[in-house]
Amino acid sequence: MFTWGSGSRMHPGWPARLGPLEVAAGGVVLRPIKLRDGAAWSRLRVRNQDLLVPWEPTTDGNWAARHHRSNWPSLYSVLKSEARRGAVVPFVIEVDGEYAGQLTIGNVQRGAVRSAWIGYWVDRDQTGRGVATAAVALGVDHAFGALGLHRLEATVQPTNAASRSVLTKVGFRHEGLLKRYMDVDGRWRDHDLFALTTEEVVNSAAEALVRAGRAQFR
Repeated sequence: MFTWGSGSRMHPGWPARLGPLEVAAGGVVLRPIKLRDGAAWSRLRVRNQDLLVPWEPTTDGNWAARHHRSNWPSLYSVLKSEARRGAVVPFVIEVDGEYAGQLTIGNVQRGAVRSAWIGYWVDRDQTGRGVATAAVALGVDHAFGALGLHRLEATVQPTNAASRSVLTKVGFRHEGLLKRYMDVDGRWRDHDLFALTTEEVVNSAAEALVRAGRAQFR
């Protein structure tokens, strides 16, 4: 089911193509970001502004201007550079070959910790159709497999019921509340901390979704 690039000791598991997992929306695949993703990235980010602003860090400037396709090459360059040195693993989420969102494994720590955070967003047309859940499961298996990590964390605002549901379906557990953790939409917001370690995953997160009837291997 899973295939990934050759990688190296400095950046294991990058580049990689993961999946597919079949859900209600179609076949979900994670693939590396590409320079030619600019138009799709811009289109989805702009059209999902109302969906994303309540959950993402506060930034300066007009949303549409910041997400114009002309800004993608510089963002792509930074992400690719960070991926090559092993700090970040940035994926596009595809559904039946169409750009549907992004998933990132970030702040990759080695040594005695071997941990990272995982974050994601999907287009409004794909919410509630199993796409984010399948993407996170694929990301978890890659993190605990090719990337060699031991722990993954995710932070979610208490009112973000959809994202909390995604994490719990994949097996993340709630560890605590981070008070005034992040500046989001102009205010310091509390976030719930969720975490998962490799010992808590039986066989694979993707297989757990299949066993629960939430996905199928294609």
